[in-house]
Amino acid sequence: MLKKQAQLGHKVNVVCIRENTVNLRDSVYGQICWAIDMLHMTDEFKYSVSPMRITHISSGSAFYFYGGDKPEKLKSNTIQNVIALWYEEAGNFKSAEVFDQTNPTFIRQKSPWVNDVKVFYSYNPPRNPYDWINEWIALQEQNPQCYIDTSTYLDDKLGITNDEQLALIETYKKNDPDYYNWLYLGKVIGLGTNVYNMQLFHPLTDLFSDDPLINLYYSIDAGHINSATTCLAIGLTAQGKVVLLHTYYYSPEHQSRKKAPSDLVSEIKAFEESIDYQVRVDRRTIDSAEGALRNEFVKEYNEVWHGVAKSDEATMIDYVSSLLAQGRVYYLDTPENQIFIKQHEQYQWDEKTVHSDNPKVVKENDHTVDAFKYFAIDNARKLGLKIDPHINAKVKLFKRGI
Repeated sequence: MLKKQAQLGHKVNVVCIRENTVNLRDSVYGQICWAIDMLHMTDEFKYSVSPMRITHISSGSAFYFYGGDKPEKLKSNTIQNVIALWYEEAGNFKSAEVFDQTNPTFIRQKSPWVNDVKVFYSYNPPRNPYDWINEWIALQEQNPQCYIDTSTYLDDKLGITNDEQLALIETYKKNDPDYYNWLYLGKVIGLGTNVYNMQLFHPLTDLFSDDPLINLYYSIDAGHINSATTCLAIGLTAQGKVVLLHTYYYSPEHQSRKKAPSDLVSEIKAFEESIDYQVRVDRRTIDSAEGALRNEFVKEYNEVWHGVAKSDEATMIDYVSSLLAQGRVYYLDTPENQIFIKQHEQYQWDEKTVHSDNPKVVKENDHTVDAFKYFAIDNARKLGLKIDPHINAKVKLFKRGI
């Protein structure tokens, strides 16, 4: 759209919005740069990040980038000559109210070179059919002003999806068809009640003889006076398999004398020292909100544990689900690791909230579950868990004018 108008010498503008400003540069800004490069027009534009803008040199046409976390700022915007408005990752916005507040502002500033301002919404459908964006899109299906298009990697005619990515997708398809259908085909598969497919946790009697460990990781979920504390020892192999090696688990339940943080730290340190695989410890992870144990580790052993910032449960679960769907999760089938398997078997969505747009998990006996999530999140880059936005199934909703 902008290319055509700019080549005609018309000055027009396109507005690109994410749910918050932080995500702009690595998403929509980068995607526009990528598209311009695909069109072999890189030298025809100038690029700036403060303010964040991509401007066509000869016509003055531009892409503007904004975060939707402050709708009041968008409402006061005075950009002229707007031809299009794009909400990327529309499902990450709090509700459709952001669209309702923002759209009129930019539609009023329509360019004289077009008949109407096109509004684009693109998103990856959440698996929960009751998520607000899925319910909202169902309403838009009845709106004659809207056109809904769905595309997946199967529609790629330009060879953007390379052989390595296709091989990874086939792994998902083989190991976890439901997860594949959601992540890559955009099907709303629902949540069920069990969070994880337990068939994707593979037991081992011994480590792989042809795939050695290359790194070691520790991950803690710390309890309080009446809650358990666990530490997982996890190995990463040369081929990228994740192996639960050993589990430390302390429950204060039915204990007349509860262990203090200093007691737990000394026991976890002894647990660490008992594990000898002659490989480097790459990272030690703990909930960032847990200050007592972290401080005690520094004080007693000068050992720093990296705090992982928690997000909503569904997002954290997706990291582990992705790892499982790739068929990469293993555990040594030992007595001390059975608590890990048992708690993952019992980990469920709360039936009272599963049919809502904000489902909750049952927060009982989930300590090893949380520790494993922390490991996956904190080491996502090392594990290759970053999802390519160009491959995921994505719904695009086009409004023809309002």
